[in-house]
Amino acid sequence: MAKRKIIKINRDKCNGCGLCTTACAEGALALDQENKAVLLKEIYCDGLGACLDVCPTEALEIIEKETEFYNAALAYEHVLNTRGTDAASKVHGVAANVPHDLGSNAPAARSHLSGCPGSRPIEFPTDNPAAANQKAIFGASELRQWPIQLHLVSPYASHFKSTDLLLAADCTAFALGTFHQDLLKGKKLIIACPKLDDTDGYVEKLAEIIKHNSLNSLTVAIMTVPCCSGLYRIVEEALALSGAHLNLRKLIIPLDGKTPR
Repeated sequence: MAKRKIIKINRDKCNGCGLCTTACAEGALALDQENKAVLLKEIYCDGLGACLDVCPTEALEIIEKETEFYNAALAYEHVLNTRGTDAASKVHGVAANVPHDLGSNAPAARSHLSGCPGSRPIEFPTDNPAAANQKAIFGASELRQWPIQLHLVSPYASHFKSTDLLLAADCTAFALGTFHQDLLKGKKLIIACPKLDDTDGYVEKLAEIIKHNSLNSLTVAIMTVPCCSGLYRIVEEALALSGAHLNLRKLIIPLDGKTPR
């Protein structure tokens, strides 16, 4: 038993839509005979709150309480038996190509980079260091390192040392026309998508990036769509896991690409 984050359901607010039951990859939620959401087993709930994004009545919240640890292996077996192999491969903490009995150790088994040349860390120097603080030229790229996808970056790449880091949801650069000038200038970049990525190990990897590199600041840019808020929760989990005290900033990009808030 330990104090950890877990889902809490307000039955009075629940309208029985069932959206949370499908949003939970771990199969922790179901509808009971009164057509209300219930938590099947606390060991199935990872506490990350993907279900919050889809609840139309705000009947769900994340709380901290004394309970059993989340058990990825048992959640995997539960989803495997109720939803099948494809759904089970998406259970948090169990990689698709790692036997489920590895449980919460599975993310570590996939954390090593492959030998793909596209994953080699590269830092791009500025053409004119003296102009680093001047207004950016419209259309010029402010990207200063590679790779940028969270699965591919190394927590130990030298370009992350004592830098200002921007973690951006994939869609933000397409929605915000001035992304490079307004958000990326002067920062190193990591991109991720909480909905479409296999996020196994994301919390642990971000925690290692934060802990190892003594970051100056961390900005998280997400879209207004509900699923995107999951990225900010991943960052909050990583920051707590790292034990670091860091200036964390959240920017929300509207779908029409107007000024972030």
